Amino acid sequence: MNISRPCKLSFRYAAAVAMAVITAAAGTVSPQLRSMPANQPVEVIVEHTQTLLGGLLQTVCGTLNLIEILPLGEVCTTTVQGALDLANQPGVAHVSVNNVLFGTGSAMPLYDYMPETVSPSSTTGAANYKLGSGVGVAVIDSGIHVNQDLIGTGTKSLTLILQNLFPHVVYAESFVPGEGIDDYYGHGTHIAGIIAGNGSNSNGTNYQFNIHGVAAGANLISLKVLNRQGQSTDAEVISAIERAIQLKPLFNIKVINLSLGRQIFESYKDDPLCQEVEKAWKAGITVVVAAGNGGRNALANGYGTISAPGNDPLVITVGAMNTEGTASRADDLMTTYSSKGPTLIDHVAKPDIVAPGNRIFSIRDFGSTLEDETPGNVVPLAAYVKWPSYGDSSDYFILNGTSMAAGVVSGAAAVLIDDDGLTPDQVKARLMLTATKNFPKSSVITDPDTHQSFTIQYDLFTVGAGYLNLDAARASTVKLSTSNNAASPVAVLASNANPNTPVYLVNDGSQSAVWGSSAVWGSSAVWGSSAVWGSSVWSGNSAVWGSSAVWGSSAVWGSSTTEGTSAVWGSTADSGTSAVWGSSAVWGSSAVWGSSTTDDPDIHEQ
Repeated sequence: MNISRPCKLSFRYAAAVAMAVITAAAGTVSPQLRSMPANQPVEVIVEHTQTLLGGLLQTVCGTLNLIEILPLGEVCTTTVQGALDLANQPGVAHVSVNNVLFGTGSAMPLYDYMPETVSPSSTTGAANYKLGSGVGVAVIDSGIHVNQDLIGTGTKSLTLILQNLFPHVVYAESFVPGEGIDDYYGHGTHIAGIIAGNGSNSNGTNYQFNIHGVAAGANLISLKVLNRQGQSTDAEVISAIERAIQLKPLFNIKVINLSLGRQIFESYKDDPLCQEVEKAWKAGITVVVAAGNGGRNALANGYGTISAPGNDPLVITVGAMNTEGTASRADDLMTTYSSKGPTLIDHVAKPDIVAPGNRIFSIRDFGSTLEDETPGNVVPLAAYVKWPSYGDSSDYFILNGTSMAAGVVSGAAAVLIDDDGLTPDQVKARLMLTATKNFPKSSVITDPDTHQSFTIQYDLFTVGAGYLNLDAARASTVKLSTSNNAASPVAVLASNANPNTPVYLVNDGSQSAVWGSSAVWGSSAVWGSSAVWGSSVWSGNSAVWGSSAVWGSSAVWGSSTTEGTSAVWGSTADSGTSAVWGSSAVWGSSAVWGSSTTDDPDIHEQ
């Protein structure tokens, strides 16, 4: 199997590189840094304005605190004051914290079991084993532990030699210090199975269900960034994304899956992690990102909890649906934990789409951290084997979260690229256009453990353009012009002074949005009379994306906003004094991503 040994994408300098003479203004600094105590130690990413002759990046950190070199600059340790001083160095463009990221899929106690499908026909049957054929999907996660479901055949009888000739994981590399390429956490293996597992370990007459991925013909490129505790850093993820860009021509990498995230600390226009995902997107790679699991945040009813880099307008940001333990889509509901938009700071309309993410069966990584924490999440043999034998071990595990939903959409993207050779913007537009938009106005879900009830509004900041429908996407012939892009629109308050003001969607001036200068996604948008949301929408005669307000007196859901007279989007939120749109946003020190986070690894769902 063509899997490389661990190799860190960084260079350690024995001496400082001589600095070039540069005339430039002082660099900018992340607001996060300015809010921290001056003497606090901190690891920072220093972005550069240019490189030295010969292509070597200059260093402004020096040798004592230099950690690694990135494509956009360097990582070093210093104090907060030292980081602020670095911004005044010649050649420095921006300084930000090298933040910690987390996987967005996790285990939980289970109440019933049911392997699910993405759509009625396109992901079932023998034809699935060829879907996404030849398309490379980079899984930037905790690594991939290869088992029979990732060999690339439908049989368990192959010899080791043949397995090596037909690998599913064509390349692997670790960016985690001190850890090799194998998956010790169990998250990346699960995601890999959702994207491209072939179902070999559940194939045959002895099985009730064949548990396989969406695009079993795709090739996987494992770029490990999450350690055995499920944590990573901005710098490690940036290095892995850069590696995927470099490997694109060698392995036909057309999709990157990022089932991870962190709090938003600054505009996507300045965030180095967001800038790197944009670089990949512009290089022709469809980037799929989990929305995050902060939907249960009590402040603003979960709105404004999208995580980075899912806040970037270019990428496909995915929320999680609950299949309710049935193969039918008719009873599916939103999960309570799926993060909602708009994004903080930039107010980008997210998520873009939702997909199955709750109680998802996929490949088990024996002895992983997630399995050790929740051994009850190993799929019982009786759940998929007709006549289980005593002593046999299950090959599958159950996880939940927007991580799983992102994996589903990454597989769908690979299928569309295999079918029609679509660009990233064409993939995004096609998936959003064809997504199912048949939702209830709202639903009430009660946690079986805590008995806490959650009311979910099925608005565009919760479900985006709708529920992934791969069959409809494959059947569609609509192809976005390559002269346009599918950047997500921005939500704008009509009046900052009025807490009940309507909210509109507009094109972001920094992006050449495809949706046109008139109604963003409306009846005169790129799709013509059959718009992304159609000429008539779920709950009324006025188009969701048209000239009437998304929220407000003529909102999608009628004369009153979904949150009553004191709207979430106002200066005072319905559940606290800090609002999504306010200067002191949802992400406080004890808010969604703070010390008492609701983006909890123990996700509970009905």
